[in-house]
Amino acid sequence: MEPSTISFKQAQSLFPDEWVLVGNPILEGTTVKDGMVLFHSKDKKEVCYLGREKSEGYARVAVVFTGAALKSRRIGILRRL
Repeated sequence: MEPSTISFKQAQSLFPDEWVLVGNPILEGTTVKDGMVLFHSKDKKEVCYLGREKSEGYARVAVVFTGAALKSRRIGILRRL
């Protein structure tokens, strides 16, 4: 797929509930509004690892989820009983 500049709303409709790698993102606060869609996948790790080579030459990149806000996951140390 050739990179193209699209709005985040367009990315949400094209790639629902996926992780999107955005090159040279245009931000409004901490929210991505526009940018070059470089790669997308349902798997965040795939976007991070396979998208690395696709992001070469871009000053900034962002990884954004196009679905509803994810619930924060608790990460902690296992407790002994």
